[in-house]
Amino acid sequence: MTEGAPPEPESPVPAPPAEPRESPAAPTPPPAAAAPPAATPPWPERRGTSGTAILGLILIALGGIFLIGQWAELDWGAATWPFYVILPGVALAAIGLTQRHGSGLTIAGSIVTIVGLVLLYQNATDHWESWAYAWALVGPGGSGLGMLLYGVRSSNGKMARDGFWQIVIAIGLFVAGYLFFEGVIGISGRPLPLPSWLLPAVIIALGVVVLVRGVTSGRPTEPST
Repeated sequence: MTEGAPPEPESPVPAPPAEPRESPAAPTPPPAAAAPPAATPPWPERRGTSGTAILGLILIALGGIFLIGQWAELDWGAATWPFYVILPGVALAAIGLTQRHGSGLTIAGSIVTIVGLVLLYQNATDHWESWAYAWALVGPGGSGLGMLLYGVRSSNGKMARDGFWQIVIAIGLFVAGYLFFEGVIGISGRPLPLPSWLLPAVIIALGVVVLVRGVTSGRPTEPST
C-alpha cells in the first residue's frame, strides 16, 4: 500500500443464501366416522292392509251364511246367536295380530271370543249356572290367551310367558270352582259324587302353581351377551 493513497474499501461479505421456506401443509381432515349399521326393526313395517283384508273376508263369510239361512228358511238365532259374539272376537284378535302395536286388540278379541264360546256351551246345554266358575276362563284365561298369542307373534318372550302362566292359573281357578260349586254345593241340582279330598288337593296344587309363579317372576333376568 502506498502512503497517501486512499484506503481501498473493504468488499462486503456476501450474506448466506436464505433457506427456502416450506409452505404449510394443508391440515389432514379427520377420518370420517363409520356410519352405524342400520337397526333392523323387530317388527316388519306394515300398512295395515292385512287386518282390513281379514275383516273383509269375515264380513263376506258372515253375509254368505245369513244369505244361505234366509234361502233355506233356517232359524239361525235360536242356536247360533253366540256366534255374534265369537266372530267379532276372532276378527279383533286377528286384526291385532297383524298390527305392530296390536296387543290391546289381540287381548280384547281373545276375551270376547272366550265369552262367546262359554255362551255357546251354555246355550246348547242350558247350563247357565256355570257362570259361577266359568268367569275364570274369561278373566285371566282370555287375557292370558291374547298375551300368549301376541307374545309369540311379536317374539316377545316375557309377554308370552306371562300369558301362559295366566292361562294355567285360569284353568286352576276353573277346576277349583267347578269342584266347589258342582261337587260341594250342587249348583246344578245335586252335588257330584266326588271324593272329599279332591277339592283340597286341587286348591293346594293351585297354591303351589301361584307360589312357583311368584318366585320365578321375581328373579332378575341376566342381560344377554
